Amino acid sequence: MGHMSEDRTKERVASTAWWPKWEQEFIEYVNTCERWQKENRKHGKKYGPLQHIEEPKHPCKSVRCLPYHKEDTEMDTALLFWNNIISTCGIPKPIICHRDTKLKSEFWANLYDMLGTKLAFPTAYHPQKDGLAKRMIQTMEDILRRFCAYGMEYKDHEGYTHYWVTLLPEVQLAYNRSQNSTTGKSPSLVEKGWRPLLPVDHLKKNLLTIYPTSKDFHEMWKRACDTAARCIAEAKEYNKQRWDNSHMEPELKEGDQVLVSKLKFNNLKGPKHMRDKFVGKHPVLPGSLVKPYFQTEENKFPSRKKNATPPEIVEVEDFPGPVKKIIKAMKIRLNGKYQRQYLVRFKNQSADTHKWLAEEAIPDGTLHLRRFRVSSRT
Repeated sequence: MGHMSEDRTKERVASTAWWPKWEQEFIEYVNTCERWQKENRKHGKKYGPLQHIEEPKHPCKSVRCLPYHKEDTEMDTALLFWNNIISTCGIPKPIICHRDTKLKSEFWANLYDMLGTKLAFPTAYHPQKDGLAKRMIQTMEDILRRFCAYGMEYKDHEGYTHYWVTLLPEVQLAYNRSQNSTTGKSPSLVEKGWRPLLPVDHLKKNLLTIYPTSKDFHEMWKRACDTAARCIAEAKEYNKQRWDNSHMEPELKEGDQVLVSKLKFNNLKGPKHMRDKFVGKHPVLPGSLVKPYFQTEENKFPSRKKNATPPEIVEVEDFPGPVKKIIKAMKIRLNGKYQRQYLVRFKNQSADTHKWLAEEAIPDGTLHLRRFRVSSRT
């Protein structure tokens, strides 16, 4: 049945019994309790600090900021990339990108096969494939969030303000002019050999102007650039500390017995909240989803009940990702009998990965079918 934790159990044992080296054996007994290890959640920092960034072949890594609509098709995205990236930088050998449906479609795969470009996607549960690109994306997202939050700051006396898309050139220029903590130089200086000048480097502060609106626009633009530089500095410092503050180096070595979290398992039967939190033991180290497994001699505690019942796992085929929702249903005739099948959509996948599956083959099928039937009635 387990116990109430080390401290509470120790207090109860100390008040009723004593034997030589009882504290040492008690700690071993508690730490090797299989039910307690599998059922209790893992607290504290996660294992696995951020790994070293991938060393770039060309140490420039300058940024291009291009807005696009969520409704854009694969063709629109390809044209945007061709007109703004390939026209200035040429055809890249690898492209490291997010697992977006527009970039994982058959259109993009066939297009870049013909161009000789390799599309490199991170795994679903390990997105830190290219550390430098990941940090850059996080920094740009933080900068844009700050711009959206500070949007009211740029209004002039006529109520005119910048739309965040119009601020992208300033963000791009400010980022490419800022010093990189790895190279010690700005991307523009490394790539071009010189640092781009800003209009403020040439403009006179007290120049008499005939058009007040041009002066207002210049002041708004200058404040936007100053805010961009400040946001970049804050975002870099924040992203540097955020990851390592919540992670630590695992005290594990190859061959240790570990328990694996069921957080990412989507093919288990039974109520979700009644399952064990961990499964194992396994001699593997799958990163941040494990914790150490403690064991003792087999006959040292003969009164302890063994719990070696494995979880009930449904054999399913290799799906491209977790299920997002069920789209529609139909009946088919199979082996002389009618069987209902469902068209399943997977998260972060394009339409060409949809699959027709029977109810028992859908991971967490009961939950998704309930949602599908509710949506069908409305």
